[in-house]
Amino acid sequence: MTEVLPIRSDAAVGGLLAIDAGQTGIKLRYRRGDETTEWAAPGIRTDLPLLPQLARAIERAGDAGHRATAVGIGVSGLTAEESDAGALLAAAATLGTRRMLLAHDSITAYLGALGDERGVVVAAGTGVVTLAVGATEVARVDGWGNLIGDAGSGYWLGRAALDAVMRHHDGRGEPTVLTDIVRPDFADLESAYIELQGDPSRVQRIAAYARRVTEVADDDAVAGAIVAEAGRELAASALAGLRRVGEADAAAPRVRGIGGLFHAPALAREFGAELRRLLPAAELRIGEAHPLDGAAALADVGPSSALAAHISHAEH
Repeated sequence: MTEVLPIRSDAAVGGLLAIDAGQTGIKLRYRRGDETTEWAAPGIRTDLPLLPQLARAIERAGDAGHRATAVGIGVSGLTAEESDAGALLAAAATLGTRRMLLAHDSITAYLGALGDERGVVVAAGTGVVTLAVGATEVARVDGWGNLIGDAGSGYWLGRAALDAVMRHHDGRGEPTVLTDIVRPDFADLESAYIELQGDPSRVQRIAAYARRVTEVADDDAVAGAIVAEAGRELAASALAGLRRVGEADAAAPRVRGIGGLFHAPALAREFGAELRRLLPAAELRIGEAHPLDGAAALADVGPSSALAAHISHAEH
């Protein structure tokens, strides 16, 4: 991916830089007054230290002439050990930053969808993470990465598609049009697993099949079953989160589904059907959020919010 980085010679101290750092790509938004600029950079790698990767994104924003009093960052794969906003303040020196806020992208996804209201947000793209917020409690469900979690994610769908193709190839599974979709990508289908294991971009490459799976779900029984199972997984995560924070019994539990995966009508339909089966009174909305809105909102989270304890901040 070629980074597109706009140059702003008239940027001045007082702006806000919001960063949504995901595996597929890093999105950035600079806002000063009524002026807003957005651009993109290559995604982060969660198998490598995150803070140096975030520092480089911040430094390049400064090199482009942006000046931001505050920087808010939501990042995929952020662990407690790397939740150190103070370590990123130095990287923001050229921006004139006085306040740095850093959180897992489940927090920023939630803020972008529901603000400080109670409820649950399922954010599904290459990976997936669900966050539920109650009066005093916060519960994270899944988001455990492609090796041991991310059920119902884009990667999960892509891997299921490849599994279905190989099952049919072996005579263990039903025929599927997914074979025609996958086969052109590999010179030898039986060597696909070797090629994928050696590809450093294998997570994104496998997740890329998710779009095709959802596109053929209404016409192919195997793809349809995969998408239906993904919808059930995502709905189960939403219910689990609401139960853990005491909101499952609310009169109308607020549920939001956001992220690129929900742009697929088949997936959104299956998720909604299963959620209404589990929680008939739920107030469900799909796609009404942007993670950059949540990253920008980190600066506005008050100390009394249940989310406050999950945001790393540093000031000088």
